[in-house]
Formats: sequence, structure tokens, C-alpha cells
Amino acid sequence: MNIKICEQEYTIEDKVSNLLDILFYIKENKNNSLGFRSGCRSGVCGSCSVKVDGVEKLACKTNIEDNSEITPLNNIKVLKDLIVDFESQNRFLTISNSYLNNRNENIITSDDENIINIESNCILCNSCFSSCPIYEVNKEFKGPFALVRAYRYIEDKKEGDISSKIDSIQKNGIWDCTLCGNCNMVCPSKIDIKNDIMKLRNKSVQLGYNDPNLVNNDFNLDFGFNPNQF
Repeated sequence: MNIKICEQEYTIEDKVSNLLDILFYIKENKNNSLGFRSGCRSGVCGSCSVKVDGVEKLACKTNIEDNSEITPLNNIKVLKDLIVDFESQNRFLTISNSYLNNRNENIITSDDENIINIESNCILCNSCFSSCPIYEVNKEFKGPFALVRAYRYIEDKKEGDISSKIDSIQKNGIWDCTLCGNCNMVCPSKIDIKNDIMKLRNKSVQLGYNDPNLVNNDFNLDFGFNPNQF
């Protein structure tokens, strides 16, 4: 099997197809300086996420074919080979208030837990972040995983301060998303990120927020400006 990793080609003599096993094989037999991350090796920690032929995958859960090309994630600073800087995720999680910060004493039922069960399975692998076309042009966009985490705590009955979380995802957040669905396609936890963002938009409108894009359009129409004429 032949494989290309970060523009360097390797030939794999052993009969292995799992990408993470191949990375370890190359490091032990071909290039001991090859940089990549791994942790649980069972698809839980998200640390081994890379791109395989242009699509975000978990190396530990991916079998590859001959002539596959492996590259690091997009939109994130590359530290070495396939290792990227995950610190950006912490910044976006913080500015979107994506944590429990005002706990109340509400009684939580199993039905309440089920509402946020899938979102709680986010492993912060950054695959959705890498696949997002908005982040390529707006580096302040909070990104799919931060919005999913915000949704998880907004729907958490233990959280007593919903309004500040909703407020924090208005700018460079839910209204900037194009709902393209790229994030859904690459999420290893099968989270319906697009639908969660749509729910956040609905909840924002219910709390008095407006889509700034619609507001701008209304302004243009009020003053007789028709963007379609140009």
C-alpha cells in the first residue's frame, strides 16, 4: 500500500488498513519524527482527527485504501505534521459561555437528560471546525462545536442563566452560519449540528433577537435600495 502524508510518500509492506495503526507503523519503521496525536484509540477522545482524501476523519476509526492522502485539519494552526493547535477551541468555548455557570436547583428527569444527550457526546475533535467554510473567511466565527456546546447548556435545566448564553452567540455565531451541513457530514458523534443551530435561531427570536441579515435587508428596502439591481 502506498500512502501520502503531508506531501511525503510511504510504502506500507505490512497488511494493515487502519489509519492510526499505519501512522504508528510509519513512525516505528519509516520516519520516527512523524508527528500525530492519539489517545483512547477507540473514537472517544477525538485527538487523532485528520483529513483523509480531503474529508475529516478519526484515524483510529478509519480504514484507508491504496494511494490515500493524509493531511492535517483545516482552519487550525499546524504545530507539526498532523498535529494541530487545539487551544482555539478553548477560546471559542469561553466566549460562547459554553459551560454551566449559574447552577440552579431544578430537579432533572431522564427526559431532560435525553434532550441534551447527543450534544453531550461531542468529543471536540475539531472535524466540524475544519470542514466549516465560514471560518475560512471569518476567523472570529465561533464555529459549529462551540454553538453545539452552547445549545447543550442552554437546554440544560441546571443552567439558570440562559440569556447571557443566547446573547453571546449572536455576533459571529448562529446568524453567520450558512447551514451548509458540512459539519453534520463529518461529525463522528452523529450530532445534528445544523438542526441545533436552527433551534438556537428560533430560541433567539423568541427572546427578542433578530437576524441581522434580515434587518439590513429591511433597511435597504425602506430606503429604496434594491441589491438585486446591481
